[in-house]
Amino acid sequence: MNIGESIIQAFDSVRTNKLRTFLTLLSISIGVFAIIGAGSLVDSINKTLFSELESLGRNSFFIRRIPALEFGHDWRKYMKRKPINYSVVKELKRQLVSPEFVTAYGFSSAHTVKAGEYETDPDVQLFGGDEYFLNVMNTNISKGRFFSREDIDLNKDFAIIGNDIVVKVFPNINPIGKKIKIKNHNFTVIGVLQPKGAILGQSQDNRVIVPISQFLRYFASFWEQDLTVAVKSPDYESLNDVIDETVSVMRSIRNLKPWQENDFEIETNESLSEQFASFTDFLSYFGAFSGIIALIAAGVGIMNIMLVSVKERTREIGIRKAVGAKRRWILTQFIIEAITLCQVGGLIGIALGIVASAFLGSMLGIRLVLPIEWVIFSIAICTLLGLIFGAYPAWKAARLDPIDALRYE
Repeated sequence: MNIGESIIQAFDSVRTNKLRTFLTLLSISIGVFAIIGAGSLVDSINKTLFSELESLGRNSFFIRRIPALEFGHDWRKYMKRKPINYSVVKELKRQLVSPEFVTAYGFSSAHTVKAGEYETDPDVQLFGGDEYFLNVMNTNISKGRFFSREDIDLNKDFAIIGNDIVVKVFPNINPIGKKIKIKNHNFTVIGVLQPKGAILGQSQDNRVIVPISQFLRYFASFWEQDLTVAVKSPDYESLNDVIDETVSVMRSIRNLKPWQENDFEIETNESLSEQFASFTDFLSYFGAFSGIIALIAAGVGIMNIMLVSVKERTREIGIRKAVGAKRRWILTQFIIEAITLCQVGGLIGIALGIVASAFLGSMLGIRLVLPIEWVIFSIAICTLLGLIFGAYPAWKAARLDPIDALRYE
């Protein structure tokens, strides 16, 4: 038995039954495309977001009223919690001893920034932060300076703007010292953020940062008074001790009884990574499951093609048996043909999945990650598909009586 001959025979089947084979290979390609596309996109998103979290440092953690990744399980419980307002933050700063720094920030979306005759679209992100906020943003100032402690204490109407704002309202102009208007409130630009590009389709340069005192004064509704607190321990080894101290102080500030559970969330970068990974893993498995369903349907088509092939080559099988071909040779030949057809469709699906992931990744601003384990999984599934659905036609071919096969018209 010649394996190369069996593979060539499989391609002959493709040429002989073009439409039927095309539809079957299309089904296999779609199934593998779903597996590779989902796996590649999820791995790319995970790598991008995890690198963003890691850049903040392993010795940082956040305090929030509602978890950052809340998928609706306990939203009623979270909504009943008291907001973490600025008075809580100031008291937390006063009582904590161990952290390297404690900072807090507020967020509001859908703002318009105006400067003279220019204005942005109403999609600008507005942050309120203090002198440590750049550590949370994981960025630097490219021009000008950031807020000082004095700017916060004196309620200065200063602003730091992203590169998208510069392009839209200060074309070919140095924005430092210029005025911008947000909701009828004027701010003096004292700094420009380093460009960071987009992540998951969301620009990280379309934002303005103002002192947290002014953010709370001008822009914060009741729920926007709810701040996120970031705490950084001196090093990773002391992280758990700082978390324990912070939880104790927060419970005291919130007047919680010993038997009451925390009405706030403590989230480290590692816990956020794990939570996000559990969600994206679900997407990977859903894509894999959808792909396997499509592959099973394609397997029926493979079986049909192989049965037709056995019928069309009955006399050939009879001749081969008459000259001494053994059953296992015939069996192996047809199984190799089935596996070859499956692998052709699988390779097409892998290529389409990688191309689609790269295209979507470029649109979302994330780096493409080729999921080697999903590629291997797809190849293995296609091999198994050929074995399972090629087994019956191969068995039927191997069991043909050579006399009856030679008489077949």
